Amino acid sequence: MILRHDGAIWVRPPYHPHMATVDTRQQLENLKLERDAIWLYERLAGIELDGSRAAAFRTIAGNERRHADIWEAALIAHGVTIPPVGGPRLRVRTIAALARVFGTAAVAELVTALEGDEERIYGAQASPETEAIAADERAHAEIWRQLKTGSSPAVIPRARMGPEAEAAGVEAARVATSPTQIARAERWHVTGRSGSFRAIIFGVSDGLVSNLALVMGVAGAASSEPQFILLAGIAGLLAGAFSMAAGEYISMQSQRELFERQIELERAEMEAMPEEELAELAAIYRSKGFDETEARRIAERLSADPETALKTLVREELGLDPDELGSPWGAAIGSFVAFCIGASIPVVPYLFGGGSVAFWVSLGASLVALFGVGVAVSLLTGRSALFSGMRQLLLGLGAAAVTYAVGSIIGVSVG
Repeated sequence: MILRHDGAIWVRPPYHPHMATVDTRQQLENLKLERDAIWLYERLAGIELDGSRAAAFRTIAGNERRHADIWEAALIAHGVTIPPVGGPRLRVRTIAALARVFGTAAVAELVTALEGDEERIYGAQASPETEAIAADERAHAEIWRQLKTGSSPAVIPRARMGPEAEAAGVEAARVATSPTQIARAERWHVTGRSGSFRAIIFGVSDGLVSNLALVMGVAGAASSEPQFILLAGIAGLLAGAFSMAAGEYISMQSQRELFERQIELERAEMEAMPEEELAELAAIYRSKGFDETEARRIAERLSADPETALKTLVREELGLDPDELGSPWGAAIGSFVAFCIGASIPVVPYLFGGGSVAFWVSLGASLVALFGVGVAVSLLTGRSALFSGMRQLLLGLGAAAVTYAVGSIIGVSVG
């Protein structure tokens, strides 16, 4: 497929016969994806107060609109009636709602994950058009990367990444100082990397499920003593939060110390056996396809800067990134806060009284929160929001039912 440049806009040619290799059901799904993306970016542009960011979102919306035009043309060519525009998926609506409350920067990882999902969907369809659209999704992720760094996008791609965008990517690679920096730049690589949002969601889930089970168990044993339920809930909240924080701190600190020890051992080897380490560097580059002379020249150049050589050996031999060893205190504080948020939900109703009202309010609020946590998980996984929400709700409800039954039995026995 050939793209032509018309002023500042990359123009995509009309529907191409290659599209006939894609079945119409898939084309309808693709059209729905693009319509959802149009809706999302138009909302983000309306929410954003910064002019350059809003312009970037409007540009992406225009790209998505051209994608939708491609699928509409393909469906018409196959004699399929174009369906009316409907409401977007719950996942897309949720991202827009979060952006309205917390700002567009707060949903950057969620939108990038959404772009990555669309890229994978199109990549699996294997046609010239879908490959070009998948390239667009990567270009959109590049815009998000630039926005996340606080800079205005230097390149706003149209229809697919053009020469300017490619030149910008080449320049970014030239000035990058480490593979980590390159990986951060290519935000469409979302392999399990959803950052702090993921940690928050699962921390809230742990606190909610564990303390709901505890509160329900004590309620089953001592339903007429709300002060016991409240005490148990608060104790469970604090014990669980501190346990989570301590566990995260110890885990992260131990991991960091292990990694630092491995790095220091590698540093000692470089100082004690420089020729051997030079040979190892050369071997690394021979394994990447360089001949003996080239590999030796690269190894010698790297060895001129011991820190650069050390980082290269650590990454290649140990699979570690010296710049990304993790923060123990950050992990501990994040786990503590997230657990407290989830664990407080079944406890709060008992601050205002007891009896059946507090019990049902606690249970009901917890079930709603469980469903909400499941929906939030779907933003990361791309699974159906209803499926993820119901799965989380049923798991939490099952844990609460079991502990309530056990508490009832124990309460009767003690009584």
